[in-house]
Amino acid sequence: MNQDGTPDVGHALVDQMRLFSRRITVLAAAGCTTCCGEQISPLQGQILFEIQRQATPSMHQVAAELGMDITTFSRQIKNLEARGLLTRQRSPADRRVSRLSLTRSGNELMERISRHMANGIARPLAALTPFEQDTVVRSLALLNQALNVARNHPHRPLE
Repeated sequence: MNQDGTPDVGHALVDQMRLFSRRITVLAAAGCTTCCGEQISPLQGQILFEIQRQATPSMHQVAAELGMDITTFSRQIKNLEARGLLTRQRSPADRRVSRLSLTRSGNELMERISRHMANGIARPLAALTPFEQDTVVRSLALLNQALNVARNHPHRPLE
């Protein structure tokens, strides 16, 4: 509660996000280890997801997006590359920059993980009405957008 007796939305949201994050991480871990026959950690799954989402990003872009230091990130990339899930190519514009992309195996693995995750989310969503389902999706999109703005402009007030 705030000093004026109104609910503290920030704390309530943080509590709900912690629960959601823990539950989605458990679902992702199950998807990364059971559905595909691959031993992919949730972190490696996030790396592959970001590479797929950003379409040939640099190593630094993905590491920054995930909040990882480049040394730790580089070790993960070497592991995933050795497993044939991604490739690194030097940027023609700047030879110091490595661009990442998923291989056919990496894309197929991400498709299997995505199907597993979608099926895992579909069960609890089935208890909601179509309107509630749409509200959840739109609310998460708005929250992600606001968090992205806050991350990119930490001193700018949110509108």
